Amino acid sequence: MEDSNIAHTLSQVAARQPGRTALIEKVFGGYRSWTFKELDDHASAYAHGLKAAGLTERDRVVLMVPPSRDFICLTFALFRLGSPVILIDPGMGYRNLLRCIHSVKPTAFIGTPKAHLFRLLNYLDFYPVNRNVCVGPGLGLLGSQLEGLADFAAGSFPYRQTGQDDPAAIIFTTGSTGPPKGVQYSHGNFRAQLDLIRYYYRITPDDIDQPAFPLFALFSAALGACAVIPEMDAAHPARVDPELFVKSIIERRVTYSFGSPAIWNVVSRYCLDQGIRLDSLRLVLMAGAPVSGELIDRVRRIISEEGEIQTPYGATESLPVTSISGAEILAETWPLSRQGKGTCVGRPLPGIEVAIIKMSDAPLGDWSEVEMLPVGEVGEVVVRGGVVTASYYNNVSDNVLAKITDGCTFWHRIGDLGYFDEKNRLWFCGRKAHRVETADRVMLTIPCEALFNEHPEVYRSALVGVQRAGGRVTPVLIVEPAKSCDRRKLIEDLKRLAAANEQTREIKHFLINHDFPVDIRHNAKIFREKLAVWAGKELGWNRS
Repeated sequence: MEDSNIAHTLSQVAARQPGRTALIEKVFGGYRSWTFKELDDHASAYAHGLKAAGLTERDRVVLMVPPSRDFICLTFALFRLGSPVILIDPGMGYRNLLRCIHSVKPTAFIGTPKAHLFRLLNYLDFYPVNRNVCVGPGLGLLGSQLEGLADFAAGSFPYRQTGQDDPAAIIFTTGSTGPPKGVQYSHGNFRAQLDLIRYYYRITPDDIDQPAFPLFALFSAALGACAVIPEMDAAHPARVDPELFVKSIIERRVTYSFGSPAIWNVVSRYCLDQGIRLDSLRLVLMAGAPVSGELIDRVRRIISEEGEIQTPYGATESLPVTSISGAEILAETWPLSRQGKGTCVGRPLPGIEVAIIKMSDAPLGDWSEVEMLPVGEVGEVVVRGGVVTASYYNNVSDNVLAKITDGCTFWHRIGDLGYFDEKNRLWFCGRKAHRVETADRVMLTIPCEALFNEHPEVYRSALVGVQRAGGRVTPVLIVEPAKSCDRRKLIEDLKRLAAANEQTREIKHFLINHDFPVDIRHNAKIFREKLAVWAGKELGWNRS
């Protein structure tokens, strides 16, 4: 069996460039940096200590540590042990967090003192856990101390040999269309992701990354690029302090950065207001939600003149699968998006297959049951390739709905609706679960909402279907104003916009909501299900 353990990547980089700076992190009194050799040594020392504490490849280990040296080194230590690491975004909310923990039934827990207090307060949900490690001062009350376990004298840790399909991690979806699901990543999935990121986005050891999403710090280490940990709460990206984010980019000469549109919305406005250019940035990656041409134009104006913006597309289960440059969006696709054609997310990446099939809510067990759709016709987006994960953990019902067997391979139903144009570009038209089906037609969220978002007083909008007595579904358009507005005049304007377009003529009901519920991770995915419930109450309709 070929050894595919993703942990090898850090050791290989450390062997090639041991003294090169791998990580820069803000600590009390300034910045602290570590070399690739130091990261590799820490990963081995932690792996020895965790093994001595009783952890094996049979353990499922929750890791609740913020982006830092310890986060990176503990993750690679668990890869070396062969113990699947469970990564849960603490910002997804108290109830969802406990639901995730309960679904994976972890046997070991590694976390900060704050995370351990959360575990103790909810001990029934953590009942399978029988080994605890505290990262930070625990006074011996919160499990074994990481510092005490780390064994630097033992030398390099012997990796557990793993195959391409062996589990490496369980990463949870945002839960934007239902409860978060645990996606089981294999060592092969991670390697495929690394290869795509390295070659398509041309990441080299000369690059310096400022990852606004924790997983990208792991990728940077594996790619041999230096990572600068930004001063921000990764669970609440829209609350980023732009002054601190920009300061570290300038001081550390950061060359690329991945973040949600919510982050770059704040940072770009700050830079333009302050007259700041980020001349070292050659690449900005924005993902997690549709990215507007207006935001791309703002970011373009603050980075290097030779800089590039890319918007990768995919999902927690399959990322990335397509990508498109900001230049192509501004020149060709954004004008069409504004006319209600959807959001162009680019062409399939090398080695990734993307297809459009006839929409269905039923399981599709075999590819022979699938009806492929031609160019220009909207249907379900399905994908396959090395970055596409094979299953959810301990979740048979969602596996049946999401996977389609095709010989010895499979396709993943990504849960989105879209179509291909004649240039082999994929256009995103919204989540399948968010479509509004009336008696006469199927209405798609992204194309419809784009028409209303053109109004200067609209920050964003959401099309929802509200079920009325008798089961009839009525479309309702909800807008979040950009600022205080004349409510009556805005609604009259929206009615005129709706009547002027074939896609939206059926919308007769409009509401104003000043605080859209959105996902925590990207602060951009609108929870339309919650808005539909709110709309039903506002309109006084009986939703059965």
